[in-house]
Amino acid sequence: MKPDSPMKRLVVSPMTTPEYNDWWVRRINDNIPKPSHENKLEKKIEQIEEEKMNLRLDADVQKLEEERLRKGKTKA
Repeated sequence: MKPDSPMKRLVVSPMTTPEYNDWWVRRINDNIPKPSHENKLEKKIEQIEEEKMNLRLDADVQKLEEERLRKGKTKA
């Protein structure tokens, strides 16, 4: 590059304010995805609710079976 070239150089100061540095660190960290504990909890809640529903179905089946057996005994 010639010294009389119209291109200018950008000079960056090595010193920045602490506020700027804090902002820059937060800005970079905000772009990094964090592991979502909410997602894990949501999946666990869904799993527990599904188990609860299955247990209710099992209990309903057992009640129906019990009623069927009682009706069978009264007829005999």
